This record gives sequence, structure tokens and C-alpha cells, in this order.
Amino acid sequence: MRNESAASRDLAYQVRGYSDLKGRREPLVIVRGDGIHVIDQDGKSYIEGLAGLWCTALGFGEERLAEAADKQMRRLPNYHGFGNVVPEITVDLAEKLIGLAPVPMSKVLFTNSGSEANDLAIKLIWYVNNALGRPRKKKLVSRLKGYHGVTVASGSLTGLPHIHADFDLPMAGVLHADCPHYYHYGEDGESEEDFATRCAENLDKLIVGEGPDTVAAFFAEPVMCAGGVIPPPATYFEKVQEVLAKHDVMLVADEVICGFGRTGNMWGSQTYGLKPDMMVTGKALSSGYLPISALMVSEPIYEAMVLESEKLGLFGHGSTYAGHPVAAAVALETIAIFEERDIVGKARDLAPAFQEALAGFADHPLVGEARGVGLVGGLELVKDKEKREVFDPIGPVGAYCKDRAQDHGLLIRAIGDVIAVCPPLVIEGPEVAELFARLGRALDDTAAWAADEGLI
Repeated sequence: MRNESAASRDLAYQVRGYSDLKGRREPLVIVRGDGIHVIDQDGKSYIEGLAGLWCTALGFGEERLAEAADKQMRRLPNYHGFGNVVPEITVDLAEKLIGLAPVPMSKVLFTNSGSEANDLAIKLIWYVNNALGRPRKKKLVSRLKGYHGVTVASGSLTGLPHIHADFDLPMAGVLHADCPHYYHYGEDGESEEDFATRCAENLDKLIVGEGPDTVAAFFAEPVMCAGGVIPPPATYFEKVQEVLAKHDVMLVADEVICGFGRTGNMWGSQTYGLKPDMMVTGKALSSGYLPISALMVSEPIYEAMVLESEKLGLFGHGSTYAGHPVAAAVALETIAIFEERDIVGKARDLAPAFQEALAGFADHPLVGEARGVGLVGGLELVKDKEKREVFDPIGPVGAYCKDRAQDHGLLIRAIGDVIAVCPPLVIEGPEVAELFARLGRALDDTAAWAADEGLI
């Protein structure tokens, strides 16, 4: 029998993120994980089709990560990195990350989430421009449908209305450039490359209109995952980076989801040719087992930080749990497993089959576009395939499909009416086939329901 106690106590005592607070339903209570599966309180098993929340790359129940946490917990359960002391394990992780960076990086600053790491990037961008005698060069550009977090600053970067509405976001000084989604925003007769050119030209106009001496940085995910799994159009980042270089605007690559093999390379920056000045990583850094994230900065940025801290007498930033020893130990062991088992190579090898299965849904009557790269994909559900007409309102059809997938033993995420799929990287070929078989049944159920409701 379902454990009503945990579900009812959730309603009584907790606020879940991204939930309907007035019409909240009792949650699905998960009690255990095993490989790519999680098990609920009734013993039902589900394929975890979003790797928890884009992060559990090594799957659930990896004993080596539990052992790494236990060993570090017994040796040094907590210590800070303020002033002239530091946990040894945190130094080991920083050195490892610098060695893994896709472009030369100088230093690592640890935080506890992607939101915090992007928040810290903003602080450092302002700090560095003050050091360089450019006090007006402070504005930040991100993209519509981009996702960079939910703190006041990182939530301002995020280009999604529900993150801003009535939180009084975005804050001043944050600008949003075009969403580079060719399916929706490409014009009739416009090639993907021409669309990328138009996006870059519009970015140039935005910077020029604001004044290049006021625009400091451009934040971008290699693939806009939480905004609907939107890979960039061909030639997009090549052209955007030319604009940034022209106006001396920093590039911050948000690799929180794309990093650690998700796009078929260790970093999404490698997949799409980004050369960032700063890079944010998190989530799969510890396979989601413990909260940890990191901001890597280039040598020129670090040199400017040194200048300003010398003027002020110290570097006035730090947090209690930054580089927490237990989280650092788990992250180091995660990286060791990635290297020893060639997790990135195996994900790259499996990607063609994954993307072929995903693309097979393009002919489904509900699917307007099937898109993805590596082991991440999205299916956009639409009212009219030929006209690319979305449902009005957006959301109920995607939510119905998500619920039907759960009925069929698959946990996915509905981002509006985009069904996002992002399984653990340790998934095997037969499990990929089963994942998409269950998703196919959910789509068929949803199409039948939508037809009965007169939605299509």
C-alpha cells in the first residue's frame, strides 16, 4: 500500500520547487536508487530518464562514491578555505579540474550549486572591471530561454518568464539576446547558418546600442537544456564569439548540465568550439551525490583579481561550504571513475543510437521537432506540425505526457510542452531502447487524450 505518511507530510511541511502551490498533488515518494532506476515507496521501479535533475551521470548506488564520502567523513568531515588554511582534498580537486579544462584556465573557486557559481562569476566580472579601470563595463548579456540559476543574480540571467514573474527580476543591468532556436525563430527561406548570422548581428546591435564600454560579459550554455533542450544552430558560436572579441566582452560558458560528457565530449565547449574566459561546472561533477560546483577563471582574470585584492588588502569573498572536503572527495572519485571507465567515450559511442531513437519520434503526430546531441534530447509537442503551432496554453499537454510516462515506468521532465530526456551516462543500449519504448507509449496515450479533448 502506498506510504501516505511521507506524501501527506510533504504537503504539510515542505514547499517543492516548480510546483503548483495551490493545486499541489501528493508527490511520488522515491526511496531507493539502483543504476539507471529509482524505486518508489510501493516498490515500483522507474527508468530515471532525466538523471535525477540532469546530474546523476554515474547512476544510483555507485559504491565507490559512497566509500569516498565515508572515508573523507571519518578523516576530515569539514573544514574551510578561508585565509591561510585549506583542506588538502580541495587542493587535489582544484588541480584536477584545471587539468581537465577545455581551454587554459588558471584558478578554481568552489561553490555549492550552479546558481551560486554563476552568481560568483557576476561578482568577479564586476570586480575585475573595477580593477582594470572600467567601472562602467558592468552589464551582462544572456539569452532568452537560457538557464543559469535561481538566485537574484543568476535568476536574472535566466531567460524564462516563470523565473522572473513577481520576483522583481531581472535586476538592472541584465540584458537578454535572441533565443537561437531555428525551429521557432528561423524565417521562411532562411538557412540555419543565415539564422546564426542574424542572431550574431542582433547581439552586435544590442552591445553597440548599450555602449560596448558598458557591456562586460555574455553567459551561454553550449546547449540550452532547461530552456527546452535547444542545441545551437550551425556556425552560431563561431559568429557570436567574433562579436564578443570585437567589443572585448567576456564569455562565460555555463557547463553545469553540458559538462562531463553529456554532449559527447568532456565539455560542451569542446563540442561547439567555445573558448570561454570563465567556465562554470556542477551537477555531474559529483554525479549529483553531494552539492558542489566550481567556477574556473583564466589567467588574465586572476591577474586582475590580484590587483584589486592588493588595493583592498584582501579578496573579500568566501563561503562556509565552498570546496567542502566530503563533496570534494566525492567529486574526485567521480572524475576517477569517468577516466577509468571511459564514461565520456562510452557515451559518445552510444549517442548515435540514442539520437536515432529520438529522431524516430519526428513523425509522431504530436511531435513538432525532435532535437538533441550526445545523450540529451527533447521532443517538442505541438498542436499543428505543419504550421509549427504550439498549444495554448503551453504546459498541460506536456504535463499529461509526463504523467503517462510515469505510469509506464519512466521519469522524464516536461519543460512546458517539451519532453526532456537526459539519462545517466551509464545507460546501456538495450536500456536506451526500453526508455524510448516507454516514452513512445506515453506519447501515444497523450495523442489519444489530446484528440478526445479536441486539442488536436
